[in-house]
Amino acid sequence: MSSSEATLSLTIEFGGGAELLFDKTKKYEVELPAGEEWTLKRLLIWIKDNLLKERPELFLQGDTVRPGILVLVNDADWELLGQGEYKLQRNDTVLFISTLHGG
Repeated sequence: MSSSEATLSLTIEFGGGAELLFDKTKKYEVELPAGEEWTLKRLLIWIKDNLLKERPELFLQGDTVRPGILVLVNDADWELLGQGEYKLQRNDTVLFISTLHGG
C-alpha cells in the first residue's frame, strides 16, 4: 500500500429498520485509517463506537451482529466470505438489513 492510500473508503448502509438505530440514516460514506487490517469484526466495533446512536443490543450480540440481521458485502452474504474474518477492501459496500419486524 502506498503512502498516498492513507484511508480505506467504505460505504455502510442500513435497511429493514436497522437504520432506526443509526439516527434514521440509511447510508454512510466512511474513511477508515489505513495501515491496519480492517476485518468485518473490527468494523462492527468501529460502527458501535462511531455510528450507533441507540440500543446497541438490537444490533450487536457479543462481537457479531444479532441473529436476524443480514450482512452483505458487495451484495454477497458475509457467511460466504468468512463472516467477521473477511478483510475489507477499498470501496466495499457493507449492507446491514434487519429481518426482524414487529414489536
